[in-house]
Amino acid sequence: MIDIDKWQEIFNSIRRHKMRTILTALGVFWGIFMLVLFLGVGEGLQKGVEYEFRDDATNSIWVRRGTTSIPHNGLPEGRRIRFYNEDFEYLQDNFPEIDHLTGRFYLSGDQTVSYKDKTLSYSVRAVHPDHQYLENNMVTAGRYINQLDLKEVRKAAVLGEVVKENLFGKEEAVGKEVTIGSIVYTVVGVYSDTGGEDEMRYIYIPMSTAQKVYSGTEEIHQLMFTGGDLPVEKMIALEEEVRAAFARRHQFAVEDRRALFISNIAEQFQEFQSLFAAINIFVWFVGIGSIVAGVIGVSNIMLIIVKDRTREIGIRKAMGATPRSIISMILQEAVLITGVAGYLGMAAGIGLISLMSSMEVEYFRNPTVNLGVAITATVVLIVAGALAGLMPALQAARINPVEAMKAE
Repeated sequence: MIDIDKWQEIFNSIRRHKMRTILTALGVFWGIFMLVLFLGVGEGLQKGVEYEFRDDATNSIWVRRGTTSIPHNGLPEGRRIRFYNEDFEYLQDNFPEIDHLTGRFYLSGDQTVSYKDKTLSYSVRAVHPDHQYLENNMVTAGRYINQLDLKEVRKAAVLGEVVKENLFGKEEAVGKEVTIGSIVYTVVGVYSDTGGEDEMRYIYIPMSTAQKVYSGTEEIHQLMFTGGDLPVEKMIALEEEVRAAFARRHQFAVEDRRALFISNIAEQFQEFQSLFAAINIFVWFVGIGSIVAGVIGVSNIMLIIVKDRTREIGIRKAMGATPRSIISMILQEAVLITGVAGYLGMAAGIGLISLMSSMEVEYFRNPTVNLGVAITATVVLIVAGALAGLMPALQAARINPVEAMKAE
């Protein structure tokens, strides 16, 4: 049953000491607000970084050609390293831990692409079938480049969704012919990409076709592969093994980092994950520190309230008030202040995070707060507020009525 008289006394006490109550509540409000805000911002940063990695397989290694910067075995510096089909086959035959392997051949500049009366310009890349897995391409119509395309040097093309839409509109593209430069290709598939529109502005053709038509050699411009379920440590070891193997094959010093540029996406992704794990620890440290500061503030204010109300409490005890009723009155005031301020802090934090969710900037995306975590933190704060008021309440219960009534 609700003790109306007691709650009236609590509200009267709060009204008599408005500034003190506001300052106490502000400390609690700020603690919860900052915890919720930090959690939301941390989540937004983590999602933003993960979004930047969405376009490529996160367990992949990308190898680009460079120019030697160190003389080696009598060979001068300044030699350009080139990849060929033999290098692709070497990786395929000697590294069983590689599960998807592709090369890239870039056609210089944008190519004019024509269909009926439409002529547009797009970038064209020649690839192997496994490129689909490296770039997270998802076939939405037809198929991707396959081994038969390579073997028979077919003039086959896979269009990005943007290319297909611009050239064909709502018309079916698979099976139709497009002219790339002066060469006629048959569209065998259409793909979408998690990287967004920019990644769907490419046209992919078979590696063997590009080498024969545009190069007349077996040159490959870039090599990319994935390491399956290998942990990051094994991916780093695989990177160094590949570097050493290519140093032997192409006669450059293994420590010459400008001869071969290797991007280990798995290592980079792990570094970002570790960074955000540390950020989350920091966020909780600061947030809990703010909450503790608020709880300490509640405890101090309760002590002041007990001191200010010493005569009142003495009179109550002289009139028959039990220690339990004195304790409950002090605790209820502490819980009321803590609970209301904590709830408002949580609501304000969630509201601000909701406003920020519309922001889409680099490395920051869709911040959210786990509602369960926010509510749990608020409940913990309320319980802590009650405990913070317990000591002053016990002190009040021990007040001697005669001495209390003599107090100034």
